[in-house]
Amino acid sequence: MKKILQINSVAGIGSTGRLADEIGQFASNAGWENYIAYGRSGAKANPRLIKIGALGSVLMHVVETRFFDRHGLGSKRATVRFINRIKEINPDIIHLHNIHGYYLNVSLLFKYFAVSKIPVIWTIHDCWPITGHCAFFDHIGCTKWKTQCEKCPQLGAYPESWLADRSYKNHLLKKKLYSYDIRLSVIAVSEWMRNVAENSILKSYIIKMIYNWVDTSVFKPSDKRDMIRSKYRIANKFLLLGVASKWCERKNLTDYLKLSRLLPDGFMILLVGLSKQQIRRLPDSVHAIPKTDSISDLAELYSAADAVLNLSLEESFGLTIVEGLACGTPGIVYNSTASPELITQENGFVVEKGDLNGVVAAAQLIKAKGKEYYKDRCINRAKSYFNKNDQISKYLDLYESVLCGVKN
Repeated sequence: MKKILQINSVAGIGSTGRLADEIGQFASNAGWENYIAYGRSGAKANPRLIKIGALGSVLMHVVETRFFDRHGLGSKRATVRFINRIKEINPDIIHLHNIHGYYLNVSLLFKYFAVSKIPVIWTIHDCWPITGHCAFFDHIGCTKWKTQCEKCPQLGAYPESWLADRSYKNHLLKKKLYSYDIRLSVIAVSEWMRNVAENSILKSYIIKMIYNWVDTSVFKPSDKRDMIRSKYRIANKFLLLGVASKWCERKNLTDYLKLSRLLPDGFMILLVGLSKQQIRRLPDSVHAIPKTDSISDLAELYSAADAVLNLSLEESFGLTIVEGLACGTPGIVYNSTASPELITQENGFVVEKGDLNGVVAAAQLIKAKGKEYYKDRCINRAKSYFNKNDQISKYLDLYESVLCGVKN
């Protein structure tokens, strides 16, 4: 039986964890023996889950990151033990997702890839693989990643470093690792991400694009709209919904707060995923609830909304908009990075970054036409371009072509 080993920071939870789990399920159904290795958090859904390292290893990796800017270079013992586990499994293909996250030594891992010659597929969900420090850079206008990172302007961003700036050496090291003779296929999750990768230290590899996806059997219009609106005291207001797993700087909470002061009567903003501290600081004009890992709860919220907002300054994909579309809810996004790829004039609006009056106008146009006008158009967009079965099938086809020795 063919074997696939996926590696990600989390398993079964979060956007990348769910994606890896769904790929694994499809692979199993197609006759692959499926393993998922993870670093920090994992749902107990897969009998072949492999935990990399332990809490102590993660904490020491955090220390190396915070004080020495050596993210991805800790966890040596955990990585050596994991490599021995790889040898036992002897997978036909290794599929990487997020290999950052305080749990792997990237240098040891890539040296093993060069020796083992196991085909590797790497889905890059953010920009950390191509920089000397940060995971996102477009929102601050940094272009050092194209040539040589140094004097990083984002040491305080994930993966946060308090003292050292090792961005120059980190970037050089990644260049060296990518120069090894590795059977590597790179997958970008959007056209914007592919363009970035093609202008980066990964440009020597052929880079393909496969969009992330949504499970339309779960994310679909809910018949609990009235109940959800009653629960959150939405009543007959026009609901603008914003969702994030973590409201960091690039998610641009500031613009949501500014928008709340511009909206006319009868409009309401509800944000999902804020911390308790962030919620306490919100003005009365913005309503919020904490993060939920329940996809059924999310689907009900998307269905209850009149429009989904993504005012993020930088997205490698923008899954929340697609989840909203699948639930029949139009989206409003900034004309920035990958977000415009998800929206057409049939299912929402693309507004210039920072144009909050434009966001208000878009919301008013959606209200004037009514959500029902957009509903089927949104669902069709999600099913046509971001359907789970179609997108995962592209990965399975890639697995087979790699095994057959077809150049990718």
